[in-house]
Amino acid sequence: MPVHVGTSGWQYADWRGRFYPVGLGQTHWLERYASQFETVESNSAFYRLPEADVFERWAAETPSDFVFSVKASRYLTHVRRLKEPTAPVRRLMERAGHLGPKLGPILLQLPPTMRVDVDALRATLEAFPTRCRVAVEPRHDSWQCDQVFELLGERNAAFCLTDKAGKRSPLRRTANWGYVRFHEGRASPSPCYGRAALSRWAERLADTWEADDDVFVYFNNDHGGCAVRDAHRFALALDRVGLVATRVPGARDASLALRS
Repeated sequence: MPVHVGTSGWQYADWRGRFYPVGLGQTHWLERYASQFETVESNSAFYRLPEADVFERWAAETPSDFVFSVKASRYLTHVRRLKEPTAPVRRLMERAGHLGPKLGPILLQLPPTMRVDVDALRATLEAFPTRCRVAVEPRHDSWQCDQVFELLGERNAAFCLTDKAGKRSPLRRTANWGYVRFHEGRASPSPCYGRAALSRWAERLADTWEADDDVFVYFNNDHGGCAVRDAHRFALALDRVGLVATRVPGARDASLALRS
């Protein structure tokens, strides 16, 4: 399968006049986005879990090949901090399940102050249906230990690879699929990534996964349209190392995204 390349969300006001035509109403933004990308990470679900009918509408507004990754509600990860996960996981899956076959991985982003808790993570992963792909993005260094990596491997859950201003997570593969998030580059304009940084990441992916493995890559550096341009450039970098990206905006649309 190709590398699924998209952005973390699509509802950004400063993309109007860049990625979205000025006269296009916000209710049509997802349709426009899905014509240019094959996947998106629903970052907004972290702040407020949508009702089932919202997920149904998203599914109806996107092409048959579209994939939604869903960032789990902060109620599960930041309020409960993975304690007693059964009810919040069930609520998440009951609602997100209305995406049908367009539902991709679930992302668990943990608080930066949360230290390693293997038992809580195990209980949370076990609360998800076995068919569900779960990616885990811990942000405290204590999670970078063999116990965690072994648990993720047992559950075929992905250790989320991250990059923020040159600080990269360990390159660990724990599943037969992968998940990568780009938070902030160091190129100009900020927070864009430079071509060299994206090329190095493409090489890392090529060294870690095979061409037919599913890898989901999302650009979370949305400000000013950087995520759109970087998705385009990353697809080109993947091609140079023998990997194939899903659809991304063309050069013209990517350059327009950075127009001031």
